[in-house]
Amino acid sequence: MNLNRYKQGWEEIGRLDPLWAVLTEPSAQYGRWDPEAFFRTGTDEINRVMEEASRLSYPKRRGVALDFGCGVGRLTRALAASFEKSYGVDISEAMVTKARELNRHLGNCEFVVNASADLKAFPDETFDFIYSARVLQHLPTQQAIEQYISEFVRVLKSEGLLVFQVPGRISLRWRVQPRRRVYSLLRRLGVGEEFLYHKLGVYPMKMTHFPQHAVESLLSRLGVRLLKVEPDLDTSPGMPGAKYYAVKVA
Repeated sequence: MNLNRYKQGWEEIGRLDPLWAVLTEPSAQYGRWDPEAFFRTGTDEINRVMEEASRLSYPKRRGVALDFGCGVGRLTRALAASFEKSYGVDISEAMVTKARELNRHLGNCEFVVNASADLKAFPDETFDFIYSARVLQHLPTQQAIEQYISEFVRVLKSEGLLVFQVPGRISLRWRVQPRRRVYSLLRRLGVGEEFLYHKLGVYPMKMTHFPQHAVESLLSRLGVRLLKVEPDLDTSPGMPGAKYYAVKVA
């Protein structure tokens, strides 16, 4: 799986508008996110997830957490309040550089660039908790989504909890993705990313779905137990999806 073009797009949007690229509120585009409000959304989200985790009685330990596709650390920072250490990984060096800058006051957050199609930077059974939201949907293919979920299971500890979100379907309107297509075409013709984003309003985000039945089948094959599936209430109506809670059984 060649991630070079995918990485290039996220390097560019990570330089152009890093907070909005993580959380695409229309009113916050073009650098208008207030950082305090931005990070507060991460705290609120992780608080809700950890409340559900407590009801499910997992993970059994709160040692090390992973935020996959961390961007600038919105959720990594929030996880650091519940775990001894939290790691954020992202394919974009621009995003990771910004994450380190914005979270430099936190001693138990570490940010890692991961540009490979796996998580080989981490040994088996490293993490007590793995979380990924609004990330898998941007991967280039369903195969890539499946590969990373498989890696989540590998690096998850026994009795650890995996929570991730992914759209199960994308409407035809969203599948066309005209902004991404125009951006990609004009970039290949040599048009600068600053002009494309700020003047034409186009950007390189791709959308991919992974049906619920495929997720459930994959988790079963990987030997993890699905504890709960809940509707993803934060996504667009054109991309209905779910949030999955799964435990790695001993």
